[in-house]
Amino acid sequence: MDLFTVNTPISPAVPIVANIPHSGLKIPANIAQHLSQAYLPNQDWHLDKLYDFLPQLGVTVMQANYSRYVVDLNRELKEPIAGNFWSSVVPLQTAFGQAIYQDHPSLEDIQNRIHKYYLPYHQKLENLLKEKVQEFGKVYLLDLHSFGGLIDDQICLGNSNGKSCKEFLMLTVESSFTASSYQVVKNKVFTGGYITRFYSQISGVEAIQVEVKYPVYLDTNQLEKPQLPDWDVPHLHQAKDKFREVFAKITSSLRC
Repeated sequence: MDLFTVNTPISPAVPIVANIPHSGLKIPANIAQHLSQAYLPNQDWHLDKLYDFLPQLGVTVMQANYSRYVVDLNRELKEPIAGNFWSSVVPLQTAFGQAIYQDHPSLEDIQNRIHKYYLPYHQKLENLLKEKVQEFGKVYLLDLHSFGGLIDDQICLGNSNGKSCKEFLMLTVESSFTASSYQVVKNKVFTGGYITRFYSQISGVEAIQVEVKYPVYLDTNQLEKPQLPDWDVPHLHQAKDKFREVFAKITSSLRC
């Protein structure tokens, strides 16, 4: 299986790249055999299915095929490379502090993961953004995520407190969601991760992080169980119909 998938527009392209770094579920056998638990929480379940309409709107979509537990693409490559779920490229615990390995990966294994999974993804994403800047003069990066936990908000938008994009992009995304009756907050808890911060430094790139609470698109009853929720459920299909309207508004506003 490829490390990532790039879905190119199937209608006239717009200056938007959507990035989905946490919905991949594949874990190589040589890594999986060392895991201490079969169920790994806090992955961005099925966002690739939720957003599969984006190429129809002219959006270029890049998505990871491997789990964030192999490498977390939304973490800066700095020491400690292996460690905390919220800050390390290779997490050794879940978001709840539970150990995920029977024995920690070796330094060689960690380095192999960086070179095989982390660096190629970022090289491709950087190239995509620069290609779009060359084509359009600018590009908007939508970094797409989802979340569970105790946060009550439905849609959380982050732009590093105004640093990663101009107010026009933030207001465009916010108003498009609120027009479809979603409750939205800005820079509350989720202010924008590594991808949003780093790639907005490229000339011509503006970036925003979009976080969607699990119950917005997943079956709430399944979320209470320690297992992978289904994607082919009425709740996701209904959410997709509404999201298609949301992102049609976004692309219409950003295409010019």
